[in-house]
Amino acid sequence: MGRGPALETITLSGIPDEAVPAYEAALESVCRSVAFTLDEATGHWTLEAVRGRGVKEAELQAALALAAAVTGHAAEAARSPVEAEGWLARTAQAFPEQRIGRRLLLRPTHVPDGPSGGRIVLRLDAGLAFGSGEHNSTRGCLLAFERLAPRPARHDRRRSARMLDLGAGSGVLGLYAAAWLKRPVLLTDIEPWSVRVAAQNAAMNGLKRLVCARVADGWRARWLKGRRFDLVFANILARPLCAMARSLAAHLAPGGVAVLAGLLGTQAAMVIAAHRRAGLRLLSRQDHGAWTTLVLRR
Repeated sequence: MGRGPALETITLSGIPDEAVPAYEAALESVCRSVAFTLDEATGHWTLEAVRGRGVKEAELQAALALAAAVTGHAAEAARSPVEAEGWLARTAQAFPEQRIGRRLLLRPTHVPDGPSGGRIVLRLDAGLAFGSGEHNSTRGCLLAFERLAPRPARHDRRRSARMLDLGAGSGVLGLYAAAWLKRPVLLTDIEPWSVRVAAQNAAMNGLKRLVCARVADGWRARWLKGRRFDLVFANILARPLCAMARSLAAHLAPGGVAVLAGLLGTQAAMVIAAHRRAGLRLLSRQDHGAWTTLVLRR
């Protein structure tokens, strides 16, 4: 059997809370997924990611430099080699079947079919585990949607609820909404690769007819102009959320709901304030570890 591609683990240590989102974004610019470990004694985080050895090195250095400039915290990247087969085995082991809330069962493709217990089953590839539900920001969105689900479906019985997953990644949030409500969902992401993955996940889960995945940089796409949504997921980062608050408000239908995540608890007040200035009202805040999910309504 031939050897797989040479891989390496990139490790960033001693990252304070406020710098985690920027360094997460830096690693995600060249890596498929990022793992987090909190040192409770110091309150600092260790971030780990896997990529092909030396792949997009210039892009990584630029992204790390930008994260350092934005946060004022310089983090040196440590690198260690890892065999592809070993990484894939550990990824599969670390991505088990997950029951989230009352209704959702996330089943990785390496897990065989089995009883679902009446839950909605979504399959995802362990090798594409970003947005898999394991990260507390994703889990927070899924749980928040579960509490909200009946509302957007009944918002206007004359038409289908209009739903958007902004910065969709794997698309798991939009896929869950489509599977539960049986209504169309638009998935967008700035990365074409993520859009392809989300579309593939929709097809794999029998949701191709309900899900449309397109490339878009936030709200800047011309084809989004004038469109309004009853439900918007935005699991991105705190500062982009603040910057897009007015655009989000302009694209929410009256009574529309936004589920925001990708922010740390220490950043929640900043994000809430930006959206209140844009005319949105906070419905709930849920904390999952260091991460916070906000639900707002227009």
